[in-house]
Amino acid sequence: MKALRIHAGPRARQHLENHGLQPGDVGVIPAAAGGPKGLILGPLDRFIFGEWLPQSSQPVHLVGASIGAWRMATACLQQSVAAFERLEHDYIHQHYDLPPGKKRPTAAHVSERFGQNLQAFYGGRIDEVLSHPRYRLHIVTSRGRHLLGREHRVATPLGYLGAFLTNTVHRKAMGAWLERVVFSSSDAATADGGGVSVGAACAALPFGTSDYRTRQVLLHGGNFMPALQASCSIPFVLQAVHNIPGAPRGAYWDGGITDYHLHLAYGQQSQNAIELIAGSAYPTSAGGQKHSNSGPVASPGLVLYPHFQHQVVPGWLDKRLKWRHRSTPALDNMVVLSPSPDWVRTLPNAKLPDRNDFTHYGTDSAARAKAWLAATLASQQLVDEWQAWLARPDMNAVQPL
Repeated sequence: MKALRIHAGPRARQHLENHGLQPGDVGVIPAAAGGPKGLILGPLDRFIFGEWLPQSSQPVHLVGASIGAWRMATACLQQSVAAFERLEHDYIHQHYDLPPGKKRPTAAHVSERFGQNLQAFYGGRIDEVLSHPRYRLHIVTSRGRHLLGREHRVATPLGYLGAFLTNTVHRKAMGAWLERVVFSSSDAATADGGGVSVGAACAALPFGTSDYRTRQVLLHGGNFMPALQASCSIPFVLQAVHNIPGAPRGAYWDGGITDYHLHLAYGQQSQNAIELIAGSAYPTSAGGQKHSNSGPVASPGLVLYPHFQHQVVPGWLDKRLKWRHRSTPALDNMVVLSPSPDWVRTLPNAKLPDRNDFTHYGTDSAARAKAWLAATLASQQLVDEWQAWLARPDMNAVQPL
């Protein structure tokens, strides 16, 4: 049974027909939110970043939300294959204490444990991420506004109810409740102990921002950990991260809320101004003041997207809004690699790993880890089939996105 499906937008498909696909063709790699589902992409990550992309030399923009941000930050580490193996091990074997009589751990406990895990993973290695000579990292977060400006046991549920209702009417209108804040590494990738040089500028975003209210913030050693934790902080499962250094004050949550699968206008010029905000530790960037900037968007090349499904859903609140699951011209330059649904049904529990497994297996972490490990081992087939396609491109295997 075939495991891998390949989908391509019209411009990407034309490129594949004429040239196949070479490592130097890729300019952007997105990485979706989706929690444990992202585990299925571990073998692809190790092949792409460990063997395939190193054969080229062009800059590549890595855009991630939630577990996707963790994956893309890991890609920037030296010896990335070993780092991806550790990410997979640590994620599979994570364990949380359950309060007596409860099926779920408290958000405070999950946030504390997750922060400890990030510190153990990236502690002493942040410079490796921020000073990578080729990769420009963009961590997507969601910043609350108005009722969602601070986490509160009453205001937060009401705020998310308002966001849900507003988003159902029009996605862009949800910007009244939540805005996209992207923490971007420096374009100059010269380390000074904090990962970037004083006065460094953010790398240009590889997508336009006229679709949704957006801010961009310089990612540096002082805000890397809270930005990454914020991007992974699912509302009501983890606590929000407040007042990230160098960014506007407020509560920051999972980047998947605004950009679940990163359905972004790759390579399109922004029609509205992006607010660029530099950390106060960088005085030549005007001490944290807001700047209006409508400069060029980074040239994307092809967008190569290892994903756990072929639909690219815009926001977390769009999961049940099927009419928003269709492709748009924003994805014309994209190639999506995803597992076949028939192959997925051969995995443990006939599905991809997901957050419901924490409740399903309860305190039996060993059984959950066994099922997740079996799924990740099986996903080596995705790599084998992708390598075979790269060696002998077959356009009959490429479906329209």
